[in-house]
Amino acid sequence: MSAADRSIGSTDREVEVALFKRLPGDTAARDELVEMFLPLAEYLARRFDRRGEPLEDLVQVASVGLLNAIDRFDVERDVQFSTYAAVTIIGELKRHFRDKGWAIRVPRRLQEIGLRVNTVLPVLSQELGRSPTVEEIAVRCEASPEEILDAMEAVQAYSTTSLDSPVGEEGAAPIEVLGGEDPSLEILEGWASIAPAVKELPERERRVLYLRFFRGLTQSEIASEVGVSQMHVSRILSQTLAFLRGAVLEEGDPLREAEPRGADLDDA
Repeated sequence: MSAADRSIGSTDREVEVALFKRLPGDTAARDELVEMFLPLAEYLARRFDRRGEPLEDLVQVASVGLLNAIDRFDVERDVQFSTYAAVTIIGELKRHFRDKGWAIRVPRRLQEIGLRVNTVLPVLSQELGRSPTVEEIAVRCEASPEEILDAMEAVQAYSTTSLDSPVGEEGAAPIEVLGGEDPSLEILEGWASIAPAVKELPERERRVLYLRFFRGLTQSEIASEVGVSQMHVSRILSQTLAFLRGAVLEEGDPLREAEPRGADLDDA
């Protein structure tokens, strides 16, 4: 059976490892790995379809992510390449939309729902004394839960940012950091290796990690979502990442290099 005929989840692990051990320098092995996992890249690209970008462009971006994953994967680590590749490809796709966000138009229906969500969310939070669920937001906005999620994701992905607007902890303009390293992406790429330890975390800590590194929310946005102070969110992230490092990570892992600011805060 050819590599192209393999399903995404049924790659022979021994063949995969053997191919990676022939890298770098063996272009035939690299080409076979690309062929083997290209269906995964295409599948993930389709998840980002209907957002104003041609599907063929998204497949090309996903393919770049796949190539990066192949070149950077450490076969000696006990991580499935498909898992590592998936988070790398998704990171590349999200980076693509961030870089082109000002040129992409959010569908009017999603714009309208997104505006409603922004208005309703603080009101509901105050009424309920907690962060509302998606279903509760949907009822108040007269939309389906799926539309609420799509609107929130679209507005976040396509938000227009001036190249002179300050961003990040240091207040640098986007044009000053364009092309720089993305710590959140580095953490995403290390996610597969820490998954067992993440399962041991309390639900709130898992949710904070998800909001920060998978949805890309800022600490202040997480604070509003979870219903705690921004200082508390900073402590949760610091302590949770410290736990994960102590539990499973070795020196040089992405989480070690990408600890968020505020990690030296104590519980006072």
